[in-house]
Amino acid sequence: MIDISLQNFEADLINSSVQQPVLLDIWAPWCGPCKALGPVLEKLEVAYAGRFKLAKLNSDEQPEIAAQLSQMFGVRSIPFCVLFKGGQPVDGFVGALPEGEVRKFLDKHVPSAEEVAVEEEAMQAEELLAEGDTAAALERLQEALAINPGNDAVRADYLRALLGAGRVEEARRAFEPVAGKLLLDPRLTACGHWLAACEKAPSARSPEALAAAIAANKRDFDARFELAQRDFAAQRFTQAMDELLEILMRDKGWNDELARKTYVAILELMAKPAPAKAEAAAPKGTLELAGKVSAAPADPVVDQYRRKLSMALF
Repeated sequence: MIDISLQNFEADLINSSVQQPVLLDIWAPWCGPCKALGPVLEKLEVAYAGRFKLAKLNSDEQPEIAAQLSQMFGVRSIPFCVLFKGGQPVDGFVGALPEGEVRKFLDKHVPSAEEVAVEEEAMQAEELLAEGDTAAALERLQEALAINPGNDAVRADYLRALLGAGRVEEARRAFEPVAGKLLLDPRLTACGHWLAACEKAPSARSPEALAAAIAANKRDFDARFELAQRDFAAQRFTQAMDELLEILMRDKGWNDELARKTYVAILELMAKPAPAKAEAAAPKGTLELAGKVSAAPADPVVDQYRRKLSMALF
């Protein structure tokens, strides 16, 4: 539990809620219902074991914050609780609700224990991959996927790690449960294209044979795509996109737009994820109820190839 003031509002409420839901309890020392609700909220913070953070705001000492939140939600009484998530106030309730009702409110917004376990496994896997310990990272991701097989983000991370390590057969088994889905997550779609390239690369013609075929006929798109697949499988991503661009510049719709779809898949695999944390906090003493929008860090190579794709298509 933490007490909120103008000085720490941005860091400990807005920014903190990007990482973890924060329930703000607006109370006052003279308020009887506030004294009844406070212990319930403190008990639930412990019971939920880190799935949300409790923050308290004394409306007598911090009238500016209390007034702005009350005006936003059209509330004029306390206790008044506001849940912050992703840097934004998203919901609230008024009055000293019984524990069961507060639990129902929290369960609408707070991740389940299972979701928290999956997220922790995935984060540890990411750290292990960064350290070069692929085997341990794959074990973590496999455990996370076993806990929640429907988590597309974890499945995509698992597939990327498997394919990056050259474990194609395992990647095929991991991809099969979602292969028939009509609307795949873009990350899974990208992994599906990478998997296809890895499976076809061993039977592809040699680079010399493909280069000779292209030299004889620059519109031999099958040969160009085969060469792109070889590069894609070997994680030579920019070389693969260069070859795919040659197809797109000559025939945008070739083979049901397969060149474009594969190009977009490679961009998806190369793109860096958006940072989990919000941007830098506003100066102390400034009250902002909305958090800063996190954006994926720019990658000059990815940006360059996005522009090349736009030029080829339009």
